[in-house]
Amino acid sequence: MNAVVTWLRDRIPVDLDSFRELTNEPVPHHLKRWWFCIGGTPAYLFVVQVVTGILLAIYYESSTQTAYESVRYITEEAAFGWYLRGLHKWGATLMIAAVILHQMRVYFTGAYLKPREPNWMVGMALLMSTLMLGFTGYSLVYEQLSFWGATVAANLTGSVPVVGSVLRELLLGAETYGRQTLPRFFILHAAVLPVLLILLLGVHIALIRLQGVTEFRFESEKDVPQKPFNFWPDHAYTEILIGLILMILLSTLATALPVTMGPKANPLVTPEVIKPEWFFYVAFRWLKLFSGTFAILSTGFIVFVMFAWPFIDAWIRKKTRFTEASVWIGIFAVLSIIGLTVWEALVEH
Repeated sequence: MNAVVTWLRDRIPVDLDSFRELTNEPVPHHLKRWWFCIGGTPAYLFVVQVVTGILLAIYYESSTQTAYESVRYITEEAAFGWYLRGLHKWGATLMIAAVILHQMRVYFTGAYLKPREPNWMVGMALLMSTLMLGFTGYSLVYEQLSFWGATVAANLTGSVPVVGSVLRELLLGAETYGRQTLPRFFILHAAVLPVLLILLLGVHIALIRLQGVTEFRFESEKDVPQKPFNFWPDHAYTEILIGLILMILLSTLATALPVTMGPKANPLVTPEVIKPEWFFYVAFRWLKLFSGTFAILSTGFIVFVMFAWPFIDAWIRKKTRFTEASVWIGIFAVLSIIGLTVWEALVEH
């Protein structure tokens, strides 16, 4: 073993002690609680998505003539295709939920405050990229609902003032859904967005490494000494355990609730009810409530406020006496999101 280490040191001039110190950063005591490890969950699920996505791409054909049949072949005929598709589908659902929960945890613990404002914005970009991955993946099946959902989304994009028509054409490859659309969705889903996600994740982790993890001290532990502990092995074991539990959960969901096929897309027949995936219910209901330019502009404004929130909150804390305004605004926002999502889920139109 020593000979191998010596051989490596001669050829790769990296100080192993420095490398160990770099990768084994002391972790704050509060991270011994498993629910504070949810930040690693989206990364683990992303790996699952990459692996299952590559295997599914072996059979998938991104053409309006063949996409639906290739997905049907994966689901009904390919060996363990139903299982891989189930893992991919449920993995996407859990990944989106995990990113949302992680962002909420960061918000309600105030972990976005100075000097971590840039990392909050990177986190928001990760959330938007994850939602776009979900949207493009859903559209690739070329079912009736995914086709019309993509058409509605493209039309809404076209409503954006000034740049709407350009954005819609970039998305669809033409003014309307055509033969260029599915290949574009596939490139976005399988190449552009994953690469973007990896880059953002790299920046996210680098900033955490540079700034350190935000430390929390609970009321019940004020008088208890809280020593940090090494990432390896304690925290790494917790992350591995959560990964194993997630794999069991994904396998159970893929088996007990297998992914099915809806009717093939028919551009000539508009369904009575068009609904997106659950993670777009809130935006869909909002756009129904306030149709037209106001709906588009208000949605853009809300997204802008979400990105800029650390600076807005800092201004509120500095200029007013409402230092805890973010908590009440956060509770209102969460209740509104849940309310609009449930509303859209329950009503037919």
